Amino acid sequence: MTGGPSAGGGDPAAPAGAAGPAPAALPAPLECGLKGLCPRCGAATLFAGAVRFSPTCGACGLRIADFNVGDGPAAFLTLIWGAIVTALAIWLELSVGPPWWVHALVWVPVTAAGVVYSLRVAKGWLLAAEFRNAAREGKITP
Repeated sequence: MTGGPSAGGGDPAAPAGAAGPAPAALPAPLECGLKGLCPRCGAATLFAGAVRFSPTCGACGLRIADFNVGDGPAAFLTLIWGAIVTALAIWLELSVGPPWWVHALVWVPVTAAGVVYSLRVAKGWLLAAEFRNAAREGKITP
């Protein structure tokens, strides 16, 4: 990202002649993650797939592809869901003692759905926070 996104009218991702909404009108970062809202206009255009961002917002033209939320949420959430599912699987095994295939039938989809949904929320939240705070790569000058 060269210029970095900003919430003001000087946003390099803004279409010609369009000013962004006032900062009070911006959706909250968590709301962007939960509902897939564009951090600039609030339209539900943030995601093009389950966890893949749209290249641009179809409503306001924000270049979503210019943001970089990284891969940190994926590793972090996979570890969290792994711990939760492991604890629940141990509890189920000790309390009921089902056959192994019940564990596979229950925990594989629970893990996959939990990671995908929470990853979607985390990525949307981080992108909206990056937009709101005009975050960009740091530079070290000698």
